[in-house]
Amino acid sequence: MERDYSGLKKEERAQWEFWDKDYNRWRNQVFIILWITYGAFYLCRVNFSIAIPGIMKEFGWSKTQLGAIGTALFWAYAAGQFIHGQFAERFSSKHYLFTVIILSALMNFLMGPIAAVGIFLMGVVWTLNGFFQAGGWSNCIKTLSQWFPPKARGKRMGYYGACYQVGNTLSWLLAGSVIASYGWRAGFWIPALIFAVIGFLPLLFLKNRPEEVNLPPIEVYERYGEFSGMTIEQIKATIKPKTEKEEHAGFAFTLKQTVGNPRVWAVSWAFFFVDIIRYGFLLWAPTYLFEVQKAAIDKTAYKVVAIPLFGIAGAIFSGWASDKFFQSRRAPISALLMGALGFLAIFFYYGVPKDAWLLGFIVLGLIGFCVLGTQVILIGAVPMDFGTRKAAGSAAGFIDFFGYIGAGMAGVFSGVLTDAWGWGAAFWFWIIAAFLSSAICFGLWSYKPPPGKYL
Repeated sequence: MERDYSGLKKEERAQWEFWDKDYNRWRNQVFIILWITYGAFYLCRVNFSIAIPGIMKEFGWSKTQLGAIGTALFWAYAAGQFIHGQFAERFSSKHYLFTVIILSALMNFLMGPIAAVGIFLMGVVWTLNGFFQAGGWSNCIKTLSQWFPPKARGKRMGYYGACYQVGNTLSWLLAGSVIASYGWRAGFWIPALIFAVIGFLPLLFLKNRPEEVNLPPIEVYERYGEFSGMTIEQIKATIKPKTEKEEHAGFAFTLKQTVGNPRVWAVSWAFFFVDIIRYGFLLWAPTYLFEVQKAAIDKTAYKVVAIPLFGIAGAIFSGWASDKFFQSRRAPISALLMGALGFLAIFFYYGVPKDAWLLGFIVLGLIGFCVLGTQVILIGAVPMDFGTRKAAGSAAGFIDFFGYIGAGMAGVFSGVLTDAWGWGAAFWFWIIAAFLSSAICFGLWSYKPPPGKYL
């Protein structure tokens, strides 16, 4: 950040330059650690789908039975998002992350031996895994909000959103590789071992807030509001000792910033519809390509991978564009991307010929660009802006709760609609969801959270 120090005394200038250098270093370190940490959560989340064929072969359990276990993780994750979001504000994020990582890894270690006891207990263990997995996102968002001001959150969250696309892809590859070589049980305990080791990254190297490394709070450093005219000595007085816990704003404050904020509800419903189309395409696009477009399995996989690949670019673009063109307002870019997504889905269903491999790849990629570009804005930058650093984790948990309700509905309703009325019904389910999300975001076009005490 470029600052004008021309009017300051030599000692004051030296102090500000020191803070600038340290803030920049710690911001980068915190960002990288949280990027790796959250990407690693997928090691112990997506491995179940890769292990299903081996489990079915050994125990003879049906797709319906194992599908119910997969769905249980969704619902546990949704409930966990809201619960963890509220409690994340009260506890140290580095310790919270370490705890839920170790517990999630433990659940994965148990999946192999518990299968011999029965499918019900396996379902219980995987449900608990979903609950512990839900403790990751809200704590990451809470910590990022402590370090980055609103004017930088869009761009940073764009880059941050790439972590779970990369993590998802690498986790699939790892699970597939170890299961092929060592059996389905290895698909749980090997990722769990890696995940547990990565859990020590935040525990040892993450800083929850600037004061922990003798830096001023973000409002003071950014000279925000009442802090704009403070002297060096006054600023130093705001830096709490490392041993002193950050003051919790209270559940009344966090609930007011989330449940009591109509615009957070609006964003939550917009995100509900985003995840319907996101998981609709992620879950059902391969089957559609295989059944309707008669694509071979290998070409189907190559096409579908366009969604996360283009999605990384979409996440980076949407975060940058919201800061660059819309003065850090998040709704405009979300409205435009979801509107474009609706038309792209229409074109993909009605306008892409069966043999147009490259065109199908590009259109699917653009769908991924739009849906994941919107997703990272609504679940990343918006909770930090609306909740402020004092309730960002709570807002993220509340919004993501709605998203995973939509994700669960995408799997069930898309299948029901396809069985009853064909693929056209499922596509229009997704298309309508895209336009509804766009409409909600258009309604928030000019809104920007008013200045408050906290950034």
